Amino acid sequence: MLPLLLTLTACGGTSRANGSESGGARGGTDGKGSVTLNVGDQKGGSEAVMRAAGELEDLPYRIQWSTFTSGPPLLEAVNAGAVDVGGVGNTPPVFAAAAHSKFKVIAATHGSSAGETVLVKKDSPLTRPAQLKGKSIAVAQGSSAHYQLVASLKKAGLTPQDVTLNHLQPADALAAFSRGRVDAWAVWDPYTSQALDQTDARILTTGEGVVNGLSFQVAAPAALDDPEKAAALKDYVDRLRRAQDWVHGHPDAWAKAWAAETGLPRDVALAAVKRTRGTAVTVALDPPAVASEQQIADTFAALRLIPGRVDFSSFVDTRFNGSLPPSSTAPRTYDSAGTGSPPGAGGPPHTDSSPGKAG
Repeated sequence: MLPLLLTLTACGGTSRANGSESGGARGGTDGKGSVTLNVGDQKGGSEAVMRAAGELEDLPYRIQWSTFTSGPPLLEAVNAGAVDVGGVGNTPPVFAAAAHSKFKVIAATHGSSAGETVLVKKDSPLTRPAQLKGKSIAVAQGSSAHYQLVASLKKAGLTPQDVTLNHLQPADALAAFSRGRVDAWAVWDPYTSQALDQTDARILTTGEGVVNGLSFQVAAPAALDDPEKAAALKDYVDRLRRAQDWVHGHPDAWAKAWAAETGLPRDVALAAVKRTRGTAVTVALDPPAVASEQQIADTFAALRLIPGRVDFSSFVDTRFNGSLPPSSTAPRTYDSAGTGSPPGAGGPPHTDSSPGKAG
């Protein structure tokens, strides 16, 4: 059976990092100076990409890294004041906001949603999402895949009540999917690329046109209120932006580093880079982005998966927007030769029912 790497992404559900009640495993330290940023990360995430891109050199402050398995426990640590900043997907902040957690969204990227998929077996009779009615689907509750599934069902004229949802983390979902215990699996990259490469999976539908493709950096309000830490946070998100630019221009180098960091096969890592990871462009936290996240919150509230309405705008801090492009800026792309496009040249902005992008 395909070994699944559970610490790869901020999009996931509620599993915790090993050996820590707060959900994080303490890592190393970079930089020097009197100011220390406690940064929440995932295996193969911000630390790995910044190191590969050379953005951890000459840090005028210290970074203390902690590793988390997914966005929800990282947000719990931000709420507890154990982490100053960290990266998450588009859905965990909605659940954290509904729980009245203390955090602010301070930066965003917009990438391709082609890696957000509903997978079926190659020999499955299912050929379109409308045929999922009455079927069983594995998905991590509260993950970006959860919202992608809900939105894809809605687009097909279905509701979650029309299917049987099996709330499973990726390792358990893979086992259920591989053994035929579920008819489909809603998941995200790099699991999508891994499953396509190493199991008999095929894509039934993707998140393109139905989800917003946003990911975020979230910060503790106390860190934002500290002038020295706020200056370090500004520098940190700038370095992340430059590292993301480097990833897009060096997909093979990043795939090699990512594979070494996570244990992913290099060809799987490269496929995930070109499908998803290398397409992200740093964008502004503008009204359409906030409205898109509000749509996710309203959707989960209507499904009674979060308690009551959330005002997502109250969890956003736009001080680091600067001259960043709008959130509708199209993700980057790669041509058949693997050469990347400049930011915004990847096609038209997302189209959906919300202002900007859908979430």
